[in-house]
Amino acid sequence: MAQGQDLHGGYLISIIIATFNAGKNLEACLNSIAEQSVSGIEIVVVDGGSNDETISILKKFNHSGLSWISEPDKGIYDALNKGIKRAGGRWLYFMGSDDKLLPGFSALASQLKSSNTVYYGMAEAYYLPGKRPDYELLTGKFSKYKLAKYCLNHQSIIYPAAVFLKYNYQPGYPVFADYILNMQVWGDHDFNRKYFPISIVLYNMTGFSSGIKDVKFEQDKPALIKKNLGQFIYWRWLFKFYKKKFRGETF
Repeated sequence: MAQGQDLHGGYLISIIIATFNAGKNLEACLNSIAEQSVSGIEIVVVDGGSNDETISILKKFNHSGLSWISEPDKGIYDALNKGIKRAGGRWLYFMGSDDKLLPGFSALASQLKSSNTVYYGMAEAYYLPGKRPDYELLTGKFSKYKLAKYCLNHQSIIYPAAVFLKYNYQPGYPVFADYILNMQVWGDHDFNRKYFPISIVLYNMTGFSSGIKDVKFEQDKPALIKKNLGQFIYWRWLFKFYKKKFRGETF
């Protein structure tokens, strides 16, 4: 962890972006980072071996904190794990190449103080025609029980680097490895969580995770809730799950 800079100095935040043939959106994403008022941002781009204009965009982007690699990987979470190893920030943030930071990101970054606290805000979604009705369930303040029911939006969270001295993303879960990470963190007494009702990012609701099912996660979710969030949360979640299933409702 933290090969690029001293964990206790250097960059305030490392923003890690996994890309593959992202030329259509990458420049706007990078510009939204460059426009932030907070100082001490490192940008770590882990590219999966793009053959479009992604690399040329990275080469011409002028930012003193930018570093990047381009090589084959085993998926988004493998790429993010590579980015974590290269990152030198005291806090880490993950975003997609089709996301854009809002001014609220700098406002949230100004609140970063405790090195064992996860800070999170709100994520605003943009869509292709037809708004997904569950968007509001993925943002806002999260308890352990709410996390058992719904996946907290990944782009709303700034993690202390210490999280990744204990955990990393599990690439065997192609869509919801970030969900599992959050279960681990929310259930870990070593870490606190602090919520600010600030919109920090505009993200693409129709991105990678919207079109792919994570069958392994769906199979393992009950056991993951039980292991990471505790018996009480597990039994409460299970009761609600079967109650809704009996009624023919989604959960």
